[in-house]
Amino acid sequence: MHTIDINCDLGEGFANDAALMKFISSANIACGYHAGDKDTIKNTIELCLENGVAIGAHPGFNDKANFGRTAMQLSDCELYDLVAEQIALMQDTCKAMGATLHHVKPHGALYNMAAKNATISYIIAGVIKELDPQLILYGLSNSYMIAEAWALNIKTASEVFADRTYNPEGHLTPRSQPNAMIHTSEESLAQVLNMIQNKRVIATDQTVVPILAETICIHGDGDHAISFATSIYTALRENNILIKPVQ
Repeated sequence: MHTIDINCDLGEGFANDAALMKFISSANIACGYHAGDKDTIKNTIELCLENGVAIGAHPGFNDKANFGRTAMQLSDCELYDLVAEQIALMQDTCKAMGATLHHVKPHGALYNMAAKNATISYIIAGVIKELDPQLILYGLSNSYMIAEAWALNIKTASEVFADRTYNPEGHLTPRSQPNAMIHTSEESLAQVLNMIQNKRVIATDQTVVPILAETICIHGDGDHAISFATSIYTALRENNILIKPVQ
């Protein structure tokens, strides 16, 4: 039987959080830098506890104006502190609420930069090793995030995307390009099943790219977030694919 985790970015100020909970197994909670604040963090942790959803930190650049989706050039020390402060806030909040922090998934531009940059990935993995080496790093499948975490003996979850297209190198198509997003549940579902069952994805040029899928990201901020989540969750169960957090 195939097993998969479904993760979703939450606590970012959108109205879908509570409705999405029943369709996911792990949540990436905004830590107040690209979105959210201490109250949204607490509220989202509470939702996770009520629904048995694994809790993750979702650190991003300190840039709410651009929702953390604009690349920022920081020194290694600045980047380390940026990530460490956000994870530490999540750790402290979880502890105060009797919850356990399960994983870390970088957000937006930080995620995309880390996927293509070994140094950035190594710094993020280094923060995890320092703060809690039991945390799992959720990173783009086939990227530097996975390789650099392994180098530090940090457990990883290779992430794939239900609503994003891939280029021939196995990277996400940049959002600036018109074909970056998948807009129908049918297309999204076909891609998801192909990645889980066949360990491959069809790129935008129809190239077949090998890929490991351990966790699937669905976005909570899209117009079709609930319909995507419903169709994926239902189809996975119909195909006898077990949905649970990465262990």
